[in-house]
Amino acid sequence: MNKVNLEIVGLTYSESSTGAYVLILGDKNSQRRLPIVIGSAEAESIAIGMEKHKNGRPHTHDLFLRFAHEFGVEIMEAVICRFRDGVFYAILICKQGDELTMIDARPSDAIAIAVRAGCEIYAYETVMDEAGIIMDDMEKEDTEEPAETPINIGKAQTSLDLLDMDTLEDLLQEAIDNEDYQKAAEIRDEINRRK
Repeated sequence: MNKVNLEIVGLTYSESSTGAYVLILGDKNSQRRLPIVIGSAEAESIAIGMEKHKNGRPHTHDLFLRFAHEFGVEIMEAVICRFRDGVFYAILICKQGDELTMIDARPSDAIAIAVRAGCEIYAYETVMDEAGIIMDDMEKEDTEEPAETPINIGKAQTSLDLLDMDTLEDLLQEAIDNEDYQKAAEIRDEINRRK
């Protein structure tokens, strides 16, 4: 299965989900983005791992990595392997001697471990096709007129059910242009649900 090499593009607070954050992963070779909603503890752990901040006491992900190293297990890569019913799934590819092993993990945990281990983060192409957002024409000026009636998406998700596909596509592009990845992910999910 083809894999897409990802990097962490951003980590932002989710306005529509209390206590949640949106982790934004970007395809290193294109303008595609993969927004994933994660918990606050995992967001903190990823941020600490990215900053290489040494805490007096190890976090759970530090402990996992230390445990792996003590027993000769190398974390090779983190792979977001599936997207089903709005939920992402991931695996860690580990190597001990000549043996490779796959360990199921939540994407947030896999990424928190990957940033500490310094290994690559991937997603299968099928996941990117289904859940990714394409960020094209970000540099061109926005010359289009704004929509006559703005639609509040987020807490009022039911309003998406009332819109036709053309309007949803326009709203998706608008959310992407405004870098509102949470809203874009919700609109994308509605479009995918109808297909």
